[in-house]
Amino acid sequence: MFYEPKNGHGLPHNPFNALITPRPIGWISTRSSEGYDNLAPYSFFNGVAYTPPQVMFSCTSGKHDRDGVKDSVANIVETGVFCVNVVAYEMAQVMNQTSGPWDKGVDEFTDAGIEKAECKMIDCPRVAAAPANMECRLTQIVKIEGEANTVVFGEVIGIHMRDDCLVDGIFDVRTFQPVGRLGYRDFTRVTELFSLKRPQE
Repeated sequence: MFYEPKNGHGLPHNPFNALITPRPIGWISTRSSEGYDNLAPYSFFNGVAYTPPQVMFSCTSGKHDRDGVKDSVANIVETGVFCVNVVAYEMAQVMNQTSGPWDKGVDEFTDAGIEKAECKMIDCPRVAAAPANMECRLTQIVKIEGEANTVVFGEVIGIHMRDDCLVDGIFDVRTFQPVGRLGYRDFTRVTELFSLKRPQE
């Protein structure tokens, strides 16, 4: 099968997300300039550089009460900071609860019953029980093709890791089984690993 996205695919559901899998989930926490805390998952998320460490996430829809962007992006524009929280398998259900289209004044931490903690280097909440949290300083926001498509880049300036996730000096994903996004309504979790050496390594 071949199709041009601009002409449609003719399938019951859009297959695009199913082609780019698994995608890590950036569970983004922010605080507005008015002091409202927000927590939302984004599956267009990844690391983009080692030195300095940098991450990105993409917001692909907007809200009527936020001038066409989501609360996360609006808060980051206001404050210049955000935190990425790593999603463990045991947190999948509450992570999903935070994906709702709630009003900007709704605190998803409270709504989903998630314990929050304060970040150390930025004025922002974080998921207290997450396997890891990355405190980020906004570096740039890029508007890309499409009505509501916005990419947020940030430098990671502080990292929290849960002690029980460190095994022999390695951040071992098998201790918490990170959740990944697949296509449609499907998710996955990491339960098995294999290693490859690069050529001439």
